[in-house]
Amino acid sequence: MSVVIVIPARFASTRYPGKPLVELRGAGGQARSLIRRSWDAAMAVGGIDRVIVATDDDRIRDHALAFGGDVAMTSPDCRNGTERCAEAVATLGLTPEIVVNLQGDAPLTPAWFVEDLVAGLRRDAQAGVATPVLRCTGAMRADLIADRHAGRVGGTTAVFGHDGRALYFSKEVVPFVPGDVAPDGPSPVFHHVGVYAYRPDALAEYPTWPEGTLERLEGLEQLRFLERGRPVLCVEVEARGRQFWELNNPEDVTRLEQMMQDMGIA
Repeated sequence: MSVVIVIPARFASTRYPGKPLVELRGAGGQARSLIRRSWDAAMAVGGIDRVIVATDDDRIRDHALAFGGDVAMTSPDCRNGTERCAEAVATLGLTPEIVVNLQGDAPLTPAWFVEDLVAGLRRDAQAGVATPVLRCTGAMRADLIADRHAGRVGGTTAVFGHDGRALYFSKEVVPFVPGDVAPDGPSPVFHHVGVYAYRPDALAEYPTWPEGTLERLEGLEQLRFLERGRPVLCVEVEARGRQFWELNNPEDVTRLEQMMQDMGIA
């Protein structure tokens, strides 16, 4: 087995309880749950051997099984999606080359984001984990800043070196950019896309480490790797005209539904 996608999903989200079962209406008015749309996004990725929903909640399990999903039950003690992915892979006894964590709040993730991510990790034999980053337009950056001014977490930003190694991830909009950026123009801000690709040894080691201080403050699981001195490879991906956003807050439902309408996603 070469590449496995795991979709971690828990009901008891701090910011948005029950989020995986929230329905999103696409073009034409068709309503599908967030977890179903995330499953569909995973199934569209090429070169994948298996897709699994990893959850600790019977409601999510039953819903996923009803639409034909493959489910692994995991402990409610998992502190984040990476730990849930690690437990699912271990419980099922899987031995893939690469495990992809496609978080269940990013249903608009294009297939090529994941395909490019896997290719990037394969090219870098020294990296144990990789994650995609998307250069923000001025409009995307403005949306991130507006969310922060409103007290909402609208997304995560990433900064990285010339070698692609992550320097930091934050829910603040970094780096600071003086002045305005044209709405359609490129900005130096990169939106971190909530997907990870791990080599199995890096994934298995992760739950053995205690939660890091920065990880706890930011609420960003990938910072545990950085706090342990483990490199995280940032793989730049291209939007190709697609809009992208994650469902972080209830207010994002309307935003995602409008994006689906604009892109003709049913």
